[in-house]
Amino acid sequence: MNSAPEFPPIGKIDKAFFDQVIYPRLGAERPEVLVGPRHGMDNAIVKLAGGQVMAVTTDPLSIIPALGLKDSAWLSVHLLASDLATSGLSPAYAVLDFNLPPKMSAQDFEIYWQAMHREFERLNIAVIGGHTGRYVGCDYTIVGGGTLIAVGPENQYIAPNMAQPGDLIIVTKGAAIATTGLLARVFPETIQARFGENFLKRAEEFFEKFSVVEDALTAVSVGVRDAGVTAMHDATEGGVLGALHELATACGHGLRIEKRQIPLSEEAAKVCELFEIDPYISLSEGTLILTVRSVKAGQVLKALAPKKITAAIVGEITPEEQGLKLVDDKRIQTLTHPGEDPYWGAFWKARERGWK
Repeated sequence: MNSAPEFPPIGKIDKAFFDQVIYPRLGAERPEVLVGPRHGMDNAIVKLAGGQVMAVTTDPLSIIPALGLKDSAWLSVHLLASDLATSGLSPAYAVLDFNLPPKMSAQDFEIYWQAMHREFERLNIAVIGGHTGRYVGCDYTIVGGGTLIAVGPENQYIAPNMAQPGDLIIVTKGAAIATTGLLARVFPETIQARFGENFLKRAEEFFEKFSVVEDALTAVSVGVRDAGVTAMHDATEGGVLGALHELATACGHGLRIEKRQIPLSEEAAKVCELFEIDPYISLSEGTLILTVRSVKAGQVLKALAPKKITAAIVGEITPEEQGLKLVDDKRIQTLTHPGEDPYWGAFWKARERGWK
């Protein structure tokens, strides 16, 4: 047996670990599985009877003390719903598993659960099952895991492997959305002292942008596959450039990206500079990567505009043999996956400095 690649110090496993350890061992093969686990895929797709499919995704559930119970619940719901919405289908059902730390009180869990319920209700998602308990050895911030399910017509779902050369690539909201919002919430005094109260308020409001549910469902309203959007992927660890690399890996084609076209807000640029983070490769939940048939790209941008969702065309899908190209100030370099997200190191470094 070949020796397994090492786990990353923190965060998601990389492609090498997935390919060597997980991908060769996926249980039984079933013909109804249309889209299974692959690096860069947000959802599984299973064929049902009557021309329907089921889209499924899973993610951790978290309680982040610096965010508080209610906002942590909102974030857990939207991290799940964002992944599932990239299938092009509306999230409908939830199954939740809570493995809670013994120090969590019933009152605290009730506050968290009520906040989850309200957001699920707003998104028209029904909780259909789960498990809840407290166990020695569990602690914050990860307190369980959740699964979301959507059902829809087989000809309406999309997956990253549907992107084709010639498709244009659109990025919504911009780089370092989650990095900006989280650091503003965790280190408000430091950010306010450097940039002022109004700047801090704007940066804190980035938390409200951490979802791509509206981005995704608005984009596919134009059409899917040959009629519009061909693939979607949300940016998480590794940021915008990491998400673009994952999308290219999943679709098996090349791409060419104009880095200067990727939106970068003043808030994200300044917060990332303060914390010594490259904004293009850091946490960016809330950023959606879309590939769109070139003749439909304008319609997608037009549909997003009334929702006040910033979006820009940043490049295109190219044939595989052309590779993954990143154009930066007229320099063309190969786009590689950034690996470990710089957010984590910057966060702990700021803690060690006593930043508040």
